[in-house]
Amino acid sequence: MDGSMGLRERKKQRTRETISEVAIALFLEHGFDQVSVADVAAAAEVSKPTLFRYFPTKEDLVVQRFADHQDEAAEVVRNRPAGVGPLDALHRHFVEGLEAGDPVTGLSDHEAVLSFHRLLYSTPGLVARSAQYLARAEEELARALAETLGEESREVTPRLLAGQLVATQRILAMTNWQRIVDGRSAQDVRPEALADADHAFSLLSRGLTTLGATPETAHAAPTDRGDAPTTG
Repeated sequence: MDGSMGLRERKKQRTRETISEVAIALFLEHGFDQVSVADVAAAAEVSKPTLFRYFPTKEDLVVQRFADHQDEAAEVVRNRPAGVGPLDALHRHFVEGLEAGDPVTGLSDHEAVLSFHRLLYSTPGLVARSAQYLARAEEELARALAETLGEESREVTPRLLAGQLVATQRILAMTNWQRIVDGRSAQDVRPEALADADHAFSLLSRGLTTLGATPETAHAAPTDRGDAPTTG
């Protein structure tokens, strides 16, 4: 029985991925607004009702490509090694993504990835849908942080922290992507991307305490992964 359920779920996942890939190919060729849901259903050889069972909205056909990252930050926090704080765990995970060229970090110069990002960021409906996706990722991360902080923390604290962390990773990814769009290679951008990540997580660790500080005091802030904050 379990094996049958597993097979059924895998078939559904393959169908979902096939429909999404067909849709994205059509959107890239003709434009998001020029392709209808009926066009996608016909090209994917499924009915419109079947398509809508997998994708409630047209925008979801595109967001599907990175939807599996939605709970990623929360899972990093929940599954971090003993003795490692949430901030450290997320910092290390983002750095690993940069070193692997994970598209979610913005550090990928593959043409297919760049074309997908151009489609995403040039279509208002997709930008709005992506914002909803980020909001859900933020909510899940807040729940994971609440589990870590415990009942003694203020109710708003996990949400404040999650908002800062999600925004930080989004800005880092957008900065990396823009550098590559401007004509640089991922290999060329990587050292700056790593330094930016270290700087960003250092700021999160120290908050606003270094703003307006003397040069001597500000110099004490960690600037490389060896000095990454361990607090969380």
